[in-house]
Amino acid sequence: MGFFLKGLLLLKQKGLKRFVLIPLLINIVLFSIAFYWLWQLLRQLITAVQSALPAWLHWLEYLLIPLGIMSLLLSFAYSFTMLANFIAAPFNGLLSEKTEALLTGKPLHNNWQQFLQQAGRTLSREWQKLCYVLPRLVILFILCWFIPVVGTLVWFFCSAWFYSLQYLDYPYDNHQVAFIELRKNMRQQPLLSLSFGSAVALSSMVPVLNLLVMPAAVCGATALWCERLSELHDPALQAPGARSYRKLDKYC
Repeated sequence: MGFFLKGLLLLKQKGLKRFVLIPLLINIVLFSIAFYWLWQLLRQLITAVQSALPAWLHWLEYLLIPLGIMSLLLSFAYSFTMLANFIAAPFNGLLSEKTEALLTGKPLHNNWQQFLQQAGRTLSREWQKLCYVLPRLVILFILCWFIPVVGTLVWFFCSAWFYSLQYLDYPYDNHQVAFIELRKNMRQQPLLSLSFGSAVALSSMVPVLNLLVMPAAVCGATALWCERLSELHDPALQAPGARSYRKLDKYC
């Protein structure tokens, strides 16, 4: 989970701030719209529960309303973050590149022309992730509807997995490592993947902090790639990254 916290600290590093700006603005606009919509939905939910229960079952409000709110927060946090990630994908990929360059001292690309050339590939990769996630989200939604307590817990852990998949994909895509390889690596280290994704999922439900989640998670996932995952695909990538990362770690 510490990689997400280090991602937050990386946001203020010189050389990254301007690349954080566009993902941050996209997050602010979408989450402002989403927060207003969610607030209206929560009011309707509470009113519906109160009117539907007979007087002798009013005590159930104290159980059903918190469960309903938690389910809405989880689904809201992941759904709108997924939309924001799709829109901001090319800029998140660029932020990941610049973060890796900061950590390793080895820039991947040098100019905006190359950025524009790879934007199509990045959006195609986002489509792959959507095709992987959406069918599973439908199953989770049905589970939450019929078994709220179990469904909410399962939704949280699956969201953590999806968040980890989402943000780790940016450094993987920058090195043109296949999406199936990313999933394989995550299955090989499930606790690492779930703990990083859990930090992102929890932060996504905290007002104000959720505005910083997307750029912080991109930076944190890139740091995770540099320190723990790059050696799975090219051992030569690991050594300089680890040395630079330790220097930055002293500052953090």
